Amino acid sequence: MNKSETLGIMAALEIAYPRFYANKTKDEKDAAINLWSKLFKSDDAKIVTEAVNAMICTLEFPPTIADIKKKIALLTQPKTSTELEAWNKVWKAIQDANYRAQEYFDSFPPQIQQLVGSPGQLREWALMDSKVINSVIQSNFMRSYKSKIEQDKEYSMLPESAKKLIADLSQKMLMDGGQDAKA
Repeated sequence: MNKSETLGIMAALEIAYPRFYANKTKDEKDAAINLWSKLFKSDDAKIVTEAVNAMICTLEFPPTIADIKKKIALLTQPKTSTELEAWNKVWKAIQDANYRAQEYFDSFPPQIQQLVGSPGQLREWALMDSKVINSVIQSNFMRSYKSKIEQDKEYSMLPESAKKLIADLSQKMLMDGGQDAKA
C-alpha cells in the first residue's frame, strides 16, 4: 500500500470517527499517516480497505494497527483446522501408518507435517499402545498445534522489515552452526 492509498484510508477513518480526529494537529495526522504507510507497505490496499471497512462497521472507536492486521490475517489466511480436527487427521494416519504413512504425511497441511516430523514418526506411533497415543501424544500434539497456528498468525501480521530481520538472523545462526561466538 502506498502513501496516497494510506491517505484515503486515513480520510475514511476521520470521517467515520470525527470526534477522535477533531483535535489532532497536522503533525499528529502526518505521523499517523507515515506510521500506517510504513506498517502496511507490503499489504494490498484493497485488502487493507476491506479490513478497515469491516472494523468501521463493528467498532465504536477507531481501530488500531493491530486490529487491522488481525482482520487482514482473518481475511487472507486459509481456514485452519481446530486442534481436534488436526489430531483426527493424524489419528487416522496412525491407524493406517504401516501401509500408507507417506501418502498420509504428504496429504497433511504444512503445520501438521512440521509437528509430526516424518512418515516414520507415524509408523512409530502406530506401534505404540493406543492408550498412550490417545492421551499423551494427542495432548502434546494438540497443544503444539494450537501454538504453531498462533505463531504462524502472529508472523503473518509482522511488517516485511521484521520478517526480513528474522530470516537474516536465522540464516546467520545456520551459518554459525547455531552457536554463539566465543569471547
